[in-house]
This record gives sequence, structure tokens and C-alpha cells, in this order.
Amino acid sequence: MRIRAAHLAELTALQDIERAAGVWFREIGMDPIADDEPLSVTELAPYVRAGLAWVAAREDGRPVAYLIADRVDGNLHVEQVTVHPDSARRGVGRALLEHAAERARGEGAAALTLTTFTGVPWNAPYYGRCGFRVLAECELTPGLREIRRAEAAHGLDRWPRCCMRREV
Repeated sequence: MRIRAAHLAELTALQDIERAAGVWFREIGMDPIADDEPLSVTELAPYVRAGLAWVAAREDGRPVAYLIADRVDGNLHVEQVTVHPDSARRGVGRALLEHAAERARGEGAAALTLTTFTGVPWNAPYYGRCGFRVLAECELTPGLREIRRAEAAHGLDRWPRCCMRREV
């Protein structure tokens, strides 16, 4: 797999990856998450234009996974990282996280942050194995608090969630 910047022409492929990955949530009874539509092309395009969208691509150039990020409170915040089920459990997601960590270091950010489900094996437990730690409520920055408010408004708090941080 090669990690590279995402292209605007690939945004529908990223949506397809997101839809396919919904199968994992369906298998653990989180059907509303599985059925949630991915970000629209209009919503994804700014990440590409800002240089904050990367794909893991096969030899033929076709993306099999992607990561999009934002800058939040001086850190690089992983907004979404998704691997197509056909490429799962091969280190692809970890490679994307490592790429984001290198980018964060290069920008002078202190950390990568993200929000995730605590009880989903490929979410918080996985990120813990990738060097992230759960943040206590008192450690949340204003930007992370706002992200959590938006997630709750979207209904994601039906399942326990947390904020996590990895120093870079």
C-alpha cells in the first residue's frame, strides 16, 4: 500500500469505502452507524483542498482506505479513518495514522487527537494499541468539547464515546 494525498476525483470512492465499512457496525448491532451516510463530496472536498486527506492506495492507484483530519486547538485531529473491509486487519489504518502523526510533527503540532466509541474493538481499544490515551474530561480542549457537542447532537452518544490523544 502507498499512502498519498487524496484527489478530488476520488471522493466518491471514499464514500464507497465508508459505506462498505458499515458492515462492521451492523455486525455488533450498531445499525444506525452502519446506515449513516458518509460525508458528501461537498463536505469531503475541503479536506482534499487543505491537504488534510490521505488515502492508502493499491498498486493500481485505487484507494482502499482514507483518513481526513482537521486542525483543532493546535493539534491534528483525526476526523475519520476508514479501511475497506477487504483490506482490513493488514496495518492499513495504522499506516494512515502514522502518516498523520508525521504530518502533525512536521507542522509543529504536539499531538494527534480523535473521538471514538469506547466499546467498539476497532475504535478506542485499537487506538490505545496505536499509542492514543483516553482524555479525562478536565483535559478536553475547547475544540474537542465542541466536537463532542456536535457528535451528541448527531445522536452518536447513544453509545459511549471518548476523546483520545497521542503525542507526536
